[in-house]
Amino acid sequence: MRLLPTPGRGFINTRFCKQPYIAVNEYFAGVNMYGAPVDLSFKHICNLADAWTEEPSSGLRPLKRNSEMKYQSRALRLNNNNITSLSDLQRTVSHFLAEPLQLAWLDLSFNKITHIDHVLCELHELRVLYLHGNNIFILSEVDRLGVLPHLHTITLHGNAIEANKAYRNRVISALPRLKAMDFSAVTRQERVMAKIWHHSNDRSRSSTDTLK
Repeated sequence: MRLLPTPGRGFINTRFCKQPYIAVNEYFAGVNMYGAPVDLSFKHICNLADAWTEEPSSGLRPLKRNSEMKYQSRALRLNNNNITSLSDLQRTVSHFLAEPLQLAWLDLSFNKITHIDHVLCELHELRVLYLHGNNIFILSEVDRLGVLPHLHTITLHGNAIEANKAYRNRVISALPRLKAMDFSAVTRQERVMAKIWHHSNDRSRSSTDTLK
């Protein structure tokens, strides 16, 4: 196992990265585009409400605060904790960020999350979402994220859903604006194949419904 450094603080576990250096580059791209992240990784957080008493880790770039002492950042790191539920995510984002509605980059990797919660669908400015290394086991829940108008990068590898044969097709078809998945670019051919898979699946369901 190799650990590669990421911006601010922490490492990427290359056990879950097929293209580790692309992964690191994407982390740096996120920092450059959305500002230094509010870093709450490796804090042993079990419930998101526990994060409210934590002080974000200092990184390579200092975090700026507004007059209310909230952070002027569009990026939040909650990776490498023991989080199981996202029910307090909105309040956590509002607690730390000066402009919570502008959250664009969210890292929830390496936790104990089992479901893609509807609360993620309320993050309308979200561009990048890392969920790899969790315990998500229902592939169809990915469809919920299709309502996010700007989501272009997602990671879901290292979850139980990765074992599903339709895994990549399902995710790509559910997220039409996706440019990168699991630190790998979504190709034009993959987009075409995902559409074919989707239409084939629809026909199968229609045939089944007709027979009922």
